[in-house]
Amino acid sequence: MAENSANNRDKILEAFLSLLAETSFEKIGLAAVAGKAGVSLAEMRKYFGSTFDMVAGFVRATDEKVLAGGDVDDAQATTRDRLFDVLMRRFEVLTPNRAAVRSLACTARRNPRFALGMNKLAVRSQQWMMSAAGLDSSGLKGGMRAQALAVMFARVMRVWLDDEDPGLARTMAELDRELAAGARLATLFDDLCRFAPRCRPRRTREARHRPPPEPQTMQA
Repeated sequence: MAENSANNRDKILEAFLSLLAETSFEKIGLAAVAGKAGVSLAEMRKYFGSTFDMVAGFVRATDEKVLAGGDVDDAQATTRDRLFDVLMRRFEVLTPNRAAVRSLACTARRNPRFALGMNKLAVRSQQWMMSAAGLDSSGLKGGMRAQALAVMFARVMRVWLDDEDPGLARTMAELDRELAAGARLATLFDDLCRFAPRCRPRRTREARHRPPPEPQTMQA
């Protein structure tokens, strides 16, 4: 039963990506996806609540394939090298669905609301990519780094979309340049955090309204 559910989910995602490669996201209806996948709407509803849920499912499936490749455990590799390997693995996983990704990118450029939704998915994915590369993705600092990485990945993706080389040479060169620039910015960011004054703890409401203590008299 579980295997059949996984198969149906995969069939629906494949049908959706196939339609996305042919037309824009806005023109894809639920019935069209169900028809192409060969499942009923009732069956499809078990797995996805909307076509945007299918986009999220595609992003999550991409994450899982990248992470299945294992963490970068070369003790001699720098942080930048590990991140380069993980992100290039992501581009390789995405390559069979390049037309679908191009369609999503076009929709994001003309639809700000869709772009915001895609950014949220991208930041979440980059937190997983950072973890795979051995980088801390927790807390406010980790979230800010994941956002910066999502923006950087989107810039490199513009090159990847037109990189027909099987070895993705142009993509590799662009990613290397972006990571070098990002490393300089990260160093500056860390320096600013190190030297920024620490916030004083806020007093509670009771402490703010508590009367000052009575002055003590010295005992003879």
